Amino acid sequence: MASEAKSRGGRPWSFDREAAIETALRLFWRHGYEGVSIGDLTQAIGIAPPSLYAAFGSKAGLYREAIDRYERSFGPCDAATADAAGSLAEAIRLLLDNAADSVVHPARERGCPISSGMVACHPDHSALAREVADRRERMRDRIADALRPFAGEHDLSRLARYLTAVMQGMSIQARDGATRADLQDIVEETIAGIAARHGKAEI
Repeated sequence: MASEAKSRGGRPWSFDREAAIETALRLFWRHGYEGVSIGDLTQAIGIAPPSLYAAFGSKAGLYREAIDRYERSFGPCDAATADAAGSLAEAIRLLLDNAADSVVHPARERGCPISSGMVACHPDHSALAREVADRRERMRDRIADALRPFAGEHDLSRLARYLTAVMQGMSIQARDGATRADLQDIVEETIAGIAARHGKAEI
């Protein structure tokens, strides 16, 4: 069904804009930003290039909207994830289990397009790559928010950075074919390591 949203000229779109963003997300998620061409996008969406540019401004504009969609729908790092936790260990387990589930979900592409997105790219895309890096920094901030009820301010930044690195590693390993059981081993080793450092009484 065509979307009822209006184009910049005030006319209705001749395609479903939300479905187009979903299609683009799947392509970018699977192949990365530079691995997807305008031709790939227009063919998959079923529109001509002028319609894509009119709706999204550019390939980069569509990419931004696709990544926004991912964060809203699938982002694994939300302070609410740890609401049910009663300790630091439980909060970390909830965050990591949720992240592991997300990157190997059978109905989605593997990995996280933010964790591993645009880590290396052509210099022409450096500004967009910086935006993705900023999203990773915000993800780290959300992890810190999730842990704040269970850790002192001195530990929050260090723990959040460490857990972000673990999640990014799980995303890459999922792309490389790691199973959910493989990722669970990482979760358990991470929790055991933090417990050893902090002392079991604290975690």
